[in-house]
Amino acid sequence: MMHRKRMKNLFITGVAALLSLSTYAQETIEGLFYYDNSPISIEIENGRIKQIKRLKEVSKDFPQLYIAPGFIDNQVNGFAGVSFAFGGSDLTYEGVEKATIALWKTGVTSYLPTLTTNTKELLIKNLSILSRASESERLLGSIPGFHLEGPYINPEDGYRGAHPVKYVRLPDWEEFVQLNEAANDKILQITIAPEMDRALDFISNCTEAGVVVALGHHNAPSEIVSQAIDRGAKIATHLGNGAANMVNRHQNPFWSQLADDRFMVSIICDGFHLLPEEIKTFYKAKGIDKTILTSDVTSYAALDPGVYHTQTGEIIELTEEGMLRYPEQKVLYGSASPITKGVGHIIDVTGCTLADAVQMASTNPANLYGLSDRGILEPGKRADIILFKMENNQLQIQKTYVQGKLVYQAE
Repeated sequence: MMHRKRMKNLFITGVAALLSLSTYAQETIEGLFYYDNSPISIEIENGRIKQIKRLKEVSKDFPQLYIAPGFIDNQVNGFAGVSFAFGGSDLTYEGVEKATIALWKTGVTSYLPTLTTNTKELLIKNLSILSRASESERLLGSIPGFHLEGPYINPEDGYRGAHPVKYVRLPDWEEFVQLNEAANDKILQITIAPEMDRALDFISNCTEAGVVVALGHHNAPSEIVSQAIDRGAKIATHLGNGAANMVNRHQNPFWSQLADDRFMVSIICDGFHLLPEEIKTFYKAKGIDKTILTSDVTSYAALDPGVYHTQTGEIIELTEEGMLRYPEQKVLYGSASPITKGVGHIIDVTGCTLADAVQMASTNPANLYGLSDRGILEPGKRADIILFKMENNQLQIQKTYVQGKLVYQAE
């Protein structure tokens, strides 16, 4: 409800803070405010929103586009042929920049590169590369930190999903400290299975260190889930996925996470990971304020359909319909669709408003990770802004601004 209260006072003129990175031009953009469809203008100065004004109508110089804060995706394994999770020597600064620019085109202005279960050596190497790359002025602060999904997950088939079983291991706080040092203390979220040995103490340590703990790829009983939340776990990673195809109808990982009002969930709304009735149920149980839209997108996004071999030996298939699956385990292998598709799909499935969907894709993740400078259109915030068309609840990004700079414009 805090989001709604703040929106009532949105149109208050503020003075933008100067950024030390570079000089930004002043610009004013117009469009339809995503929250209530009213015409507005936004004045951008020095990379920040200087003021927002209501208009009687949008001028003829501007098309009838919606204006919203850029999306914040907390689970990006890779994009446009670039993998953060694997790659080793193949991951480069140029690759990180390529993926970021491609994500800007989809309306994602901030994201957490996500590293999945692998060797300690590779995780340290890739985290180090990502950390240095994220500090590049060319990326305009689009990478505030990282998501470590594993390696401390349940090794059982189904629950581990497509994570290589040979690299799954028990929670190791000393190892995690080394990984976070390689990341320059930028691991914002870790996904862990709370039923594994030493997991609860590990969760307490993460909470004390300010790392957001997510529960995922697990088969924890309800009492363990409750204890994990007591110790600070805050969110479920892609609820409804990272689980066995056959589960007990009463004792399974889903009910306890849905039932606890302290706990948030992230869900993948690409049309493949969850059935419409699952999305409806999760949304009704958790509500707008406790739901985050994520993509779980991989490096195979934007590639041609076909069969691919991963660098760890798995055979995966990208179907004509856009489903990315792992036939050996009969599970999905992440997503090939950016979060933009999820924003439109949850509107279709639940009947929620555009404002609700944007809150779940932008404002909520900003709040969860303490990114107080973004996630909402408000004077003084970063000018991370998207302009888009809506046709049959499908978003078509027309312009993307990051820190006030136009980084993408549709032809």
